[in-house]
Order: sequence, then structure tokens, then C-alpha cells
Amino acid sequence: MKRVGPRRLVDLIRQFGRVRALVVGDLMLDQFIWGTVRRISPEAPVPVVQVANEDARPGGAGNVVSNIAALGGRSAVCGIVGRDPAGDRLIAALRARGADTAGVVVSRAGPTTQKTRIIAHHQQVVRLDRESGTGPDGAGARRVRDFVLRQHARYDVLVVSDYGKGAVGADLLGALAEACGHRPFTWVLDPKQANFAHYRRASLVKPNREEAAAASGVDIHDAATLREAGARLLERWEAGAVLISRGEEGMALFKRGPQGVVVEEFRTAAREVFDVTGAGDTVLAACALALGAGGTLEEATVLANHAAGVVVGKIGTATVSADELARDVRR
Repeated sequence: MKRVGPRRLVDLIRQFGRVRALVVGDLMLDQFIWGTVRRISPEAPVPVVQVANEDARPGGAGNVVSNIAALGGRSAVCGIVGRDPAGDRLIAALRARGADTAGVVVSRAGPTTQKTRIIAHHQQVVRLDRESGTGPDGAGARRVRDFVLRQHARYDVLVVSDYGKGAVGADLLGALAEACGHRPFTWVLDPKQANFAHYRRASLVKPNREEAAAASGVDIHDAATLREAGARLLERWEAGAVLISRGEEGMALFKRGPQGVVVEEFRTAAREVFDVTGAGDTVLAACALALGAGGTLEEATVLANHAAGVVVGKIGTATVSADELARDVRR
């Protein structure tokens, strides 16, 4: 692979401000309770957390929106929230990040998904989840599908953030594959197991190592099995490219070449790792903006690798700014 120079990468970052992204997926409210632990409870062998601070921010597909905003891009968002205070709070937080929320469906079928993380001394102590136990909202998912099909052509890139909560399903994915077959457009996708059988024709699919192994049926444990898994996924998903994130081992990009499948490996750019929460959303946002700005798959991967390297050095569902990313690239 020809080396991607920092000047070109910084130029791409500067173009993020003109990229318009439509983000569709599972919206959540991420709540954080921060504190310290000085003793064990006399009632049970659990730590007692003395609460010092708490906040809430968009999670799931909403964290992709936050990352796009931090990197300077513009976005609209489409997903489902409950008709409840958490849903109101989530919509307000998305708007505060400059997102157009006209595509957010407010549903009576279930509550807004919430994840509460209790953190002490830079470590998660426990996570509390609140979500519907009745499965996806079919009517809400149809409204999401219809909105995306009507609106996606207005944007430079479509981002599908699938967390398996029901906003993204076979109907939407099949309709997008058909639409892309008729008139190609750029779209990137973060997959989940429930929909492995339904992904087709995305410009870039971004599984992590565990997802790639499950989707391909290949136990990834060395270079040969990594290559086999990536090649299978390219064919199965009819994707323009597959980007497998591998934690401390970096990333591997798979695409088709004149002589067959081409794989390019990228070492991790992380210097310190405090918390990997939401790092996949950061990778997805950086890839989307880079491709939307006209970057190549390799340039998008390098920028995403740097963005992830910065964000895992922070605590909680964090983001990376365009300036931070440019500094890391230059370094």
C-alpha cells in the first residue's frame, strides 16, 4: 500500500465541515455516574460508590452523531425513541449537537433505551440497562425505513448504526441494497448478528473481530484465518469493502483487486487505553466523513484508526475533535 501522507489526511479532515451525513440506527441515552470507592458495603460484598458527578449523552447511533459533530461534520438522524422523559432528553441532546431530528420516530410501543454506567477511579463498576422486553417496534421501523428511502439521496453519505434493537431490520436493509443497485450511493454499516443475513451492497461494512468470526463462520486466530474471514464476508455481503477492527492488533481492510481479494493491515494508533466504550462509533463516523469528503478507503481507514486511538484514551462514551485528530495525524 502506498503510504498516506499526513498533509493529505489533514486536508481531508478540513473538508469534514462540508460533509452531510444521514445516520440511521438504534438510539440510546447513555448515562454516567462518576464517583469514588473508599469502602465495601457492610450489606453485601460490593463497593460503595460515593457519587461526585453524573451526566447523560446520546448513545448507540446517537454517539455516531456526536462523533460526526465533534469532527466538524453535519448530520441528520433517524431512529426510534420512547414517548418518555428519556426520549425528550435524547432528542434535545441530539439537537444540541446540531443534528436534524426530523427523522426521529417517537413511539408508544416501548421506552427509550438507556444504559447507565457507574464509574469509579477510571473503571466501570456496573452497568444498568433499561430497554423494551417486547422486541422491536414494527410500525416505528417501517417509518424509519420510509424516511431513509425518501431522504438519503440528499446526503453525501449514509451511516447505518445497527445495535440490534429494532430500528434496523431486513426491510430497511433490503430496500437500501435494492436502491443502491439502481443508483449507487455511499453508505457505511456497523453490523450486528441479528441482521448478518440481510446486509448487502454497502460501500463499507465494519465488524469487529468477534462479529467477523461469527458472520463468516471462521475462527480468526492468525493471518490466514483473518484473510479467509474477510474474503468470505466480502462475498457474502457483496460489499465494496470490509473493515475488521481487531482491538490492540489494529484494523484489516479487505477489498477486491484485479487479482482477487486485497487485504491491508493497519497497526493500532492508540497510546493509552482507558475505555473502549463507543470506539466503534468513532471509527464509523471517521470513515463516513472521510468517504463523504472524497477520501479513499485506505485514507478513511487511517483516519479512523487515529480517531479510535485518541478516543480510547478517554473515559466513557467519548468523542474526538477535528483538531485532536489532525494533531494525532501530524504526530
